[in-house]
Amino acid sequence: MWQQRLGFWPVLLVMLLLIAADYGALHLSRAVDHAVNDRLLARHATTRTPSPDIVLVDIDQKSLTALADEAGSWPWPRAIHAEMLDAIARQQPKAIIFDLMFNEPDTFRADSDKLFQDTARAHASLLYLPSVQLVDGTGPLLRNLPPSLGLQRAPDADPNASVPLLLPWAMPQDVWRGGLINFLADADGTGRRYRLVQTVAGWRIPSLPAQLATDQHWPVPPASAITLNWTTPHARVSYSDLYLDFNSEHPKRAANEFAGKIVIVGTAAPGLQDLRPTPLGSTWPGVEILATAIDNLAHQDWLQQPHRLGFAIWALVLCTLLVAGFGRGINTLGLGVALLVVTLVSGVAGWLALGRHWLLPLYAPLVFAWLCYVLCALQAWLAEKRRRERTMQMFGRFLDPRVASALVDSGDTSASMQPQTRNITVLFSDIRGFTTLSESRPPEYIVTLLNQYFTRQVEVVFKHGGTLDKFIGDCIMAFWGAPADDPDHARHAVAAALEMAKELEAFRQSLTDLDVPFDVGIGIHTGPAVVGFIGAPSRLDYTVIGDTVNLASRIEGQTKGIARVLVSEATRAACGTHGEFDFVDHGSHQVKGRDQPVQLYSPREK
Repeated sequence: MWQQRLGFWPVLLVMLLLIAADYGALHLSRAVDHAVNDRLLARHATTRTPSPDIVLVDIDQKSLTALADEAGSWPWPRAIHAEMLDAIARQQPKAIIFDLMFNEPDTFRADSDKLFQDTARAHASLLYLPSVQLVDGTGPLLRNLPPSLGLQRAPDADPNASVPLLLPWAMPQDVWRGGLINFLADADGTGRRYRLVQTVAGWRIPSLPAQLATDQHWPVPPASAITLNWTTPHARVSYSDLYLDFNSEHPKRAANEFAGKIVIVGTAAPGLQDLRPTPLGSTWPGVEILATAIDNLAHQDWLQQPHRLGFAIWALVLCTLLVAGFGRGINTLGLGVALLVVTLVSGVAGWLALGRHWLLPLYAPLVFAWLCYVLCALQAWLAEKRRRERTMQMFGRFLDPRVASALVDSGDTSASMQPQTRNITVLFSDIRGFTTLSESRPPEYIVTLLNQYFTRQVEVVFKHGGTLDKFIGDCIMAFWGAPADDPDHARHAVAAALEMAKELEAFRQSLTDLDVPFDVGIGIHTGPAVVGFIGAPSRLDYTVIGDTVNLASRIEGQTKGIARVLVSEATRAACGTHGEFDFVDHGSHQVKGRDQPVQLYSPREK
């Protein structure tokens, strides 16, 4: 009963607790937003053209093989990079970025390092070198680092702050321009953002893309990181192709190939282990991630993300609407279709938002909504199952199980249970000579005999779609036309009465020890009566009351000495004049409680 009063609102309370726990602390559903948005981002990237002003010089596997004789195995002598730096710088690019670490001097090839250092000084205005923040260890005092690294110090910054940094120690400090290139991974290990600045003890350490943006006078957002708006891969030139062409007597490449461009020297070779998991793949080149960050800053088209907590409200709204829908009895399938439409619209909205540089966490709320839908649907199914079982138990006492099941399946039980006036046919069947029989036999015998007899007769009533009202001593009361609608209730009642008479004959033949009269009288009348559950709240019976019932009982009392089965004029008329029965007229009879005589007929099959 308490479940009926509360309805589906406990489900909403459960969903509220789950949503609050997840968005407030657990963040488990964030994986759903990531999973869907990653696929949208990968698809969206194929529609975006990378900036033609960014070119990658790729130390690919081909380069490692082609330069093996001249440069040896990796890492190459830095003189190779010096030649590359000088050749590219002569074409007057906008910037040359090395996505390679030069944190240790090459003690075995000092001359090679010296050449690279001198070349770097010559092109210091173009050169950018990376640094990496380590998880632990000791590092230099930040106040001692050169201004070219772009560190910013707040008024309350710790003057003795130090950070474990991998810096380009192999290069002179006067060319240390650049910034951090740390891979910024989310909790699942996938990189979707790029850090712009790292704040430590009041010191702001810029990333390499942020430092380049500052030097190029591009607006840099105040956020600590940006969400990357991915593109297809940037233009790429094999390092070996470029190096060999630069050193050829007759170069074939354009002399201004890199003029005005941002050139990034890095590696995509699998063996050099600069591959990272991103929405575009589990082995995306780190140099491409760096290029994407620079591209986004150059074109101001990184992705904006609203605060995820706000979408907890959307999740709660969806769950509330579902609970309200179930509570109002809206069809479960209809609610499922509506939620499916919301899911599809959310996918379209997420895709369109990407075109406007927004990444929306729309999908975790849908998971909560679908969970709420499943819980409500399960509760509705269980409630319907309990209701069906209760109804079947209730109607199964006086209806054939098949009729009861059909009635329950039709969903018409609520209306059928309410008292109402309906046109029905009532049957009374009473045993003749029962008093003599009960006096000549022990009670146990009588009870057994009645149970066997009633079992056979009730089966006939159910077979013809009748409703068993009650047993009144040795009398059976049944009716047709309720609770299930039956337009042929009179015909079915008469057919049942004739078969009950046949069943009586078969029953009598099975009683070899019965030496007293055993017969029945059956009276049938058709007319209006009040049908429904009638009684006290603690004891309700499904029954019929009214003059129709009384007259059927009186007709049964007239059968003795006339016929085993008698029906009224109303029943004969309801069966039709051209039906399956013939009716023998037995004239009019005065019955108790009636001023006018009643015309009675005995039916027989044609």
